[in-house]
Amino acid sequence: MEWKWRGLTRSLLPITAEAAVQVERRSATGQALAPERQLPMISIIIPAHNEEAYIGQTLRSMGALSYPRYETIVVANACSDRTAAIAREDCDRLMVLSQRGISRARNAGARAARGKILLFLDADTLLEPDALDVIAEEFTRDYSAGTLKGKPDSEQLGFRLLYGVKNLMHRSTVHKGSIGVILCWKDQFEAAGGFDEKLHVMENSELIRKLGANGKYLCISRTSATTSMRRYQKTGFWKTTKLWWKLWLQSHWFDLRDKPYTPVR
Repeated sequence: MEWKWRGLTRSLLPITAEAAVQVERRSATGQALAPERQLPMISIIIPAHNEEAYIGQTLRSMGALSYPRYETIVVANACSDRTAAIAREDCDRLMVLSQRGISRARNAGARAARGKILLFLDADTLLEPDALDVIAEEFTRDYSAGTLKGKPDSEQLGFRLLYGVKNLMHRSTVHKGSIGVILCWKDQFEAAGGFDEKLHVMENSELIRKLGANGKYLCISRTSATTSMRRYQKTGFWKTTKLWWKLWLQSHWFDLRDKPYTPVR
């Protein structure tokens, strides 16, 4: 395993009382946040398997984030392309694993993370500039897991309707899932044992279920995450939609450990 670190004063400098005054956070209504809610460190963990077509754009978009205390950790796992080379200059930490596995990669990134809040981000997903500000304000200790409102990177009506349904299911908690983003607290993540590394599908829902013992689930709608429609476009809209509904239903009655998952690149 290769582990590369690029130091960041942005993320890791301690916040003194004097500095806290200078960077005082305010809510959307203009009210000053309580001191204990100011500037929690957020670790953005990006698992990446052969993501050379997307990882550069995802990391470059981080430059527009307005929140001052975050780090980006890319976990390149079993890559045979230029994913690691592209990520090396634009992330704060790069980890290279020889074995493929999204759960394994996320767990490795979480172990290296320094933030109180963990944000697991898909390599083909972009955050809005205010995303971390909104998360720091809304994702309180009342919540143990969450996600952001999802947006497709296509204006096709079918994709927009599909994501409208997914977002509604998350907000109503009919399905406590995620679209490109998973939020949790690091201490609770560790206590829950992290992601089940034998799960390659529905691993996010399983983690959220385990974390539910510590607090509520939250779908944040004030900001969004825009994710690629590549699987729908390459595999077919109805075939992919049918697959996800089938997996969701199966996860309620069957053990999906070691069920294979084919990446689309």
